[in-house]
Amino acid sequence: MEPSATLLIVDDDRDIRTLLADYLESNGYRTLGAADGAAMWKVLDETRPDLVVLDLNLPGEDGLTLCRKLRAHSTLPVIMLTARSEPLDRILGLEMGADDYLPKPFEPRELLARIRSVLRRSNSQPAGVSDQAQQIRFSGWTLDLTARHLLNPQGIVIMLSGAEFRLLKVFLEHPNRVLNRDQLLNLTQGRDADPFDRSIDIQISRLRQKLGEDARMPQIIKTVRNGGYVLAGAVSVEPAA
Repeated sequence: MEPSATLLIVDDDRDIRTLLADYLESNGYRTLGAADGAAMWKVLDETRPDLVVLDLNLPGEDGLTLCRKLRAHSTLPVIMLTARSEPLDRILGLEMGADDYLPKPFEPRELLARIRSVLRRSNSQPAGVSDQAQQIRFSGWTLDLTARHLLNPQGIVIMLSGAEFRLLKVFLEHPNRVLNRDQLLNLTQGRDADPFDRSIDIQISRLRQKLGEDARMPQIIKTVRNGGYVLAGAVSVEPAA
């Protein structure tokens, strides 16, 4: 998505909200602000931003709780701002469905790059899948590329976060092929992993839960020792009618 997208900044520090708003608006984006969860929900009731920048440490409901509630009914992209000294917060943020995270303190330029990357990914079709493709079927499940959700074998809708949706698309594009963490991170987030980055493992764990997999013996997304992960089984792509 080109600049002109609307970004909602949720942070209880007015100075940070003002700083980020000024910087992001100077780069072509529209911004909205909220100091806490109540203000965030009010904004979301009145408008539809394209992405939320959500601070973890908020008065009242914290960012993790807000992200979990938002993810329960929406695929709106979320970038979580976390404390650098608390890696567990970053892990929990991803477990709650955040699309990316950025530890404080950070350079506004880095946040801008993350925003552009998340917006670009959230509005793109998976490489290698035709623009006419509408659904991808695998192991009795269906990924709907138009509605951006998952259907279980009984036809019940399973909501996915943006990160989970992109990760599953990547696996479905490369069935029965082992993909390591670096490849998965590059294909889904457009960046290389650092030695302590466990975001892919967390997202795969969440995907397995939503696919009803036994964590000890998964049958769809399998772990390959010293190799990575592989989506096993046949995959079929159905074009739009």
